[in-house]
Amino acid sequence: MPIAELLDITKDYLQPVTGILTRVLDHVSMAVSENGTIAISGPSGSGKTTLLNILGTLDRPTSGKVFLDGKYVELMEEKQLASLRNRFTGFIFQQHLLLPQLTVLENVLLPLIPVRDKLFKKEALECALQLIERVGLKDHLRAYPAHLSVGECQRAAVVRALINRPKLLLADEPTGSLDARNAAIMTNLLVELREAYGYALVIVTHDPEVARRMNVRYQLLNGKLLTTL
Repeated sequence: MPIAELLDITKDYLQPVTGILTRVLDHVSMAVSENGTIAISGPSGSGKTTLLNILGTLDRPTSGKVFLDGKYVELMEEKQLASLRNRFTGFIFQQHLLLPQLTVLENVLLPLIPVRDKLFKKEALECALQLIERVGLKDHLRAYPAHLSVGECQRAAVVRALINRPKLLLADEPTGSLDARNAAIMTNLLVELREAYGYALVIVTHDPEVARRMNVRYQLLNGKLLTTL
């Protein structure tokens, strides 16, 4: 059974100026297996981020069904859905989105705020420290984002995405703002951590080298999700 699944998803947007209804996703279906890796490529504006956001329940489809951890999300109350999203999924965006007023460690621990389980929080703190060391930021625990390079900030964002030990990691162009060297470091890091922590990875990317590292590869063209070799 897939850990996440999209069934016959459509997504329409109403253009505010023209009033024309534009279909971005046209009857898209996709399944994410446990520990699987998926790359989604396609031209800018093709709906890749929209697809990722629907899979992560940050956005709702116009029609179709979304299943996360075996649950049909349309039947869930918003509070239940938010709890599932926080526990089950981790998100990495093209921009690291670290809060400038918080240190690296404080940013990493942000997803734990709603968590009430004290033992889980204690274990998560220990995990955070291990991950921070693993991604090469041990000496920057109390540094603020302004004092870090873009690559270092993005590595901190990876640790933040993994702090709740998600089963599904969604990455939207995580190497898009990085130079070639740091992009390679980031890709290696995501693959190595997936092998170590066992999460499924769905990554939106323009980089063919990144896509080739994933087991399943799709192209999103004209609203259709097409399998590529």
